[in-house]
Amino acid sequence: MEIGAYASHKLPEVLAALGCRKPLIVTDKMMVKLGYAEGIVQTLMAQGIIGDVFDDTVPEPTAASIQSGVAKVREGDYDSIVALGGGSPIDSAKAIAILAKYGGSIADYRFPRKVDEEGLPVIAIPTTAGTGSEVTRFTIITDGATDEKLLCAGIGFMPVAALIDYTLTLSLPARTTADTGIDALTHAIEAYVSRKANFFSDSQAMAAMRLIGPNLRRAYHDGTDETAREAMMIGSTLAGIAFSNASVAMVHGLSRPIGAFFHVPHGLSNAMLLPVVTAFSLSAAPARYADCARAIGACEVGDGDVVANQKLLDFLTGLNTELCVPTLAEFGADKSRFEQAIEVMAQQALASGSPSNNPRIPTVPEIIEIYRGLWG
Repeated sequence: MEIGAYASHKLPEVLAALGCRKPLIVTDKMMVKLGYAEGIVQTLMAQGIIGDVFDDTVPEPTAASIQSGVAKVREGDYDSIVALGGGSPIDSAKAIAILAKYGGSIADYRFPRKVDEEGLPVIAIPTTAGTGSEVTRFTIITDGATDEKLLCAGIGFMPVAALIDYTLTLSLPARTTADTGIDALTHAIEAYVSRKANFFSDSQAMAAMRLIGPNLRRAYHDGTDETAREAMMIGSTLAGIAFSNASVAMVHGLSRPIGAFFHVPHGLSNAMLLPVVTAFSLSAAPARYADCARAIGACEVGDGDVVANQKLLDFLTGLNTELCVPTLAEFGADKSRFEQAIEVMAQQALASGSPSNNPRIPTVPEIIEIYRGLWG
């Protein structure tokens, strides 16, 4: 990992250390439009390295969308992949790196299979402070035939290097700042309350919450606030390390079907769910949630657990209001499709395994009730 302002400029050194000379830059059209992709190309050219650009990744990547990237890698005989962008380009790059080397379809690699095979080396350069994908062993790809988000896990999906350059987030729009920021906060909270939490993941999760809690609003209201942007970037990476070692829980389990069926951005669907899932789960881990409240600054350090938990709920609800998080109806989801899909969504959520990490494990009827509460 390289961390700090302009850390992305160290890409040629990282490639040299890995013995790589022919990288493919996997990104999206927004990164090309903003000039970030060209900046990476120029950084490489200054050191005599030619970096081709593949910019056909899509938000919420699908099994179909990554196939052209797989074909590009195979045709070009690339020896590494530079993943530039938010969670979608990085997740796409992870999947491409495995499929280009081993073949098959992404469904062949879905959880509970552990993908520990070594794919093409991926160097991740995140441009949002949210997903933490640059330091995780997971990728999420949607199966277009079934509208199901496939969780793929294993060290084969772990980038070999990450360049954490907060200056790349300074032009991030307020909506994306909010959605990715709440995603990072969710990662940290869920890692801390997860049944798989451990001493190491706890330390990362708490550090992440202390950075994200006071700075998310600041970054949202003033995107040029470099202090807030840097704190959010480091907090996001720490939260990614935390949940990579402790797993996410119920929010993420319920979030994936919302994204698959209604194309709600991942961070936004997490934001919709975080207050209500926290309220559902509090009674099963009151001390843990109280720790979260204190870490993010939702309550006073000396507040007891009961007071801290109520203030946590107030904080999360108020955060959604201030950051203009919509309901599903306000987002524009189709009501009839929602009613038709809600039971399948609940079953998919539970089958994903993430809700089983939650302090309070839900049933399908309880998940359906929570989904209905998101509508209005």
